Amino acid sequence: MGSPFTAEFLNEVKAKLLQEQEKLERELSSFAQKTRDENGEFTSKFPDYGTDEGESAAEVADYDTNLQVEETLDGQLRDIKKALKHLDEGVYGICKYCDKPIEERRLLARPTSGSCVSCKKTLMQEA
Repeated sequence: MGSPFTAEFLNEVKAKLLQEQEKLERELSSFAQKTRDENGEFTSKFPDYGTDEGESAAEVADYDTNLQVEETLDGQLRDIKKALKHLDEGVYGICKYCDKPIEERRLLARPTSGSCVSCKKTLMQEA
């Protein structure tokens, strides 16, 4: 089954995804380092402000904040990598629930979407 989207549209989405991936990786690398595993995720670095008690408390507080931010950004990065993989496999933009094409407007607004608006609304009502 071929993609229901034009090559031009898919290229536009891919460019958006790659741009966002680069932005997230740059942001993550400012306070975390990339792991060596195949997933290429990031691990927060523990800051070193000094040995004073106040500095140690600040290190722990900043590290805790960084872990939370890292988790959010890593999740976004995973979604982007999944969308890029779907693009490469020719299955991008197909709703994972109803197997129908996701609306182009939705994909342009949120390129990592895995479900159509109709299915997402149904899911949100069930929650």
